[in-house]
Formats: sequence, C-alpha cells, structure tokens
Amino acid sequence: MSDTRVATSGGIGMSGVLFVVFLVLRLTDHIDWAWYWVASPLWMPLALVLTIGAMVVLVSLIVAGLVALFERAGR
Repeated sequence: MSDTRVATSGGIGMSGVLFVVFLVLRLTDHIDWAWYWVASPLWMPLALVLTIGAMVVLVSLIVAGLVALFERAGR
C-alpha cells in the first residue's frame, strides 16, 4: 500500500485576518481609511517582496560594476 499524504492549509493566515478586521471596521464606520489601506494586507507582502528583490538586483549591479572598474584599473 502506498502512504499518501495530503498537505492542507492551516487557514487564511495573518494577512487574511487583518484584511477581514480592517474590512469590518471600515464597513461599520469605526475607521475612516481609504480603501487601498483597508486592502493593504493583501498587497503589502507582494510590494515588500518586490522592493527587496529590486534592492538585491540594484546592489548586485553596483557590485558588478565596481568589480569591473577595479579589474580595469588593475591592468
């Protein structure tokens, strides 16, 4: 017999909970935030990953440029 295991999710996660909390607070007029801030738990993780990725690429390009500059100066 084969041992088949199915991975299941543990729930909606922290971002989903925050979104639901912000949504309920906004719809019940307890907060007066713009809708993009209410939805921020949904798009902020992606924005953070893209920002960190862009920084890694930028630092890599700077280091590669400096290495090429020093190699050319050493000749």
